[in-house]
Amino acid sequence: VAFNSQVNTTEGSASIADASGNLLFYTDGITVWNQNHVAMPNGTGLSGGISSTQSAVIVQQPQTPGIYYIFTTAEAQGAQGFCYSIVDMSLQAGLGDVTTKNVQLFTPSAEKVCATKHNNGVDIWILGHELGTNNFVAYLLTSAGLSAPVISS
Repeated sequence: VAFNSQVNTTEGSASIADASGNLLFYTDGITVWNQNHVAMPNGTGLSGGISSTQSAVIVQQPQTPGIYYIFTTAEAQGAQGFCYSIVDMSLQAGLGDVTTKNVQLFTPSAEKVCATKHNNGVDIWILGHELGTNNFVAYLLTSAGLSAPVISS
């Protein structure tokens, strides 16, 4: 096993593997590297922050093989806020390509993001937090895409 990670960050990072534990790709919230430790096409300039405590989380779109969402958080008070990008692993001979980048969901955001399975066992809730408020913002990711936000105070 080679350990050639390109991540050099002071705080957050994320990675995703297949069901057998083989690395698919990883990110520091700014660059997305494939399993060969090479930046993916369109995989630079993501809106996560280099010192964001949780700069990214990666989830597979439910019932959609090969499509992954990367949710990123900017550094506190960063203009980019809470965003997502999409990786399609069917591209670049299976090494992946960032096909959608930096879709802003809300700003300003705190440096926090998490994901958890929906009670139905299929869909995924993605949670972020508005900076300077007591609002948690949740999005449901389904096979149809991302829902409108649900805000809980």
